[in-house]
Amino acid sequence: MDFEALWLTLRLAVGTTAILLVIALPLAWWIAAGHGAGRAFVQSIVALPLVLPPTVLGFYLLIAMGPLTAPGRLLMRVFGHPLAFSFGGLLVGSILYSLPFAVQPLVAGFQAVDRGFIEAAAGLGANPAKVFATVVLPMARASLLTSAVLTFTHTVGEFGVVLMLGGNIPGATRTLSISLYDLVQDGNYAAANRTALVLIGFATMALLTIYLLPSMRKTDGRQADIVR
Repeated sequence: MDFEALWLTLRLAVGTTAILLVIALPLAWWIAAGHGAGRAFVQSIVALPLVLPPTVLGFYLLIAMGPLTAPGRLLMRVFGHPLAFSFGGLLVGSILYSLPFAVQPLVAGFQAVDRGFIEAAAGLGANPAKVFATVVLPMARASLLTSAVLTFTHTVGEFGVVLMLGGNIPGATRTLSISLYDLVQDGNYAAANRTALVLIGFATMALLTIYLLPSMRKTDGRQADIVR
């Protein structure tokens, strides 16, 4: 097991999830709050990584972060080095690649919130921020959990984007999925099997979290009703 790659993968997944939740919450609320061509266009851009080959996204990000483009030169002046082939570059790529996994569950959850509760809270004098924090978020907490878990797990399993954007630098850009690829290329199937089992474990725990917690909340609610 490449523990250096495991630690880097966990750092990348945690960082991507934390940043994406900050971005996805207001974006998903804006999308869910109305209709129109503008929102449809934004949704299509958000969902693009679902249908776009990850190597395509990785290629254009690699070009954009390089010294041959204006954004790349600006990033070099800000950070002092190119973002490509660095952990920062992986983080940017992971944020863009996992964006739909963070936004789409939240949009579905926000759209399912009864508008009557929102209007009642607003009628009682709550400002939009308070309505969102005290009414919408608690009622969409299952979608928030799903968004966080899917984003984290999807980042753990990334391959094409991180390979194109970060290469295979030990301790800097080599994630578990790239380590698995290297082990298979070297013919070390025993170590590859251990790495693959770790990735399967992450995926299985994520799905169990998504599917078990709602049923546990329902059980707790029924027990509370019995006590009352």
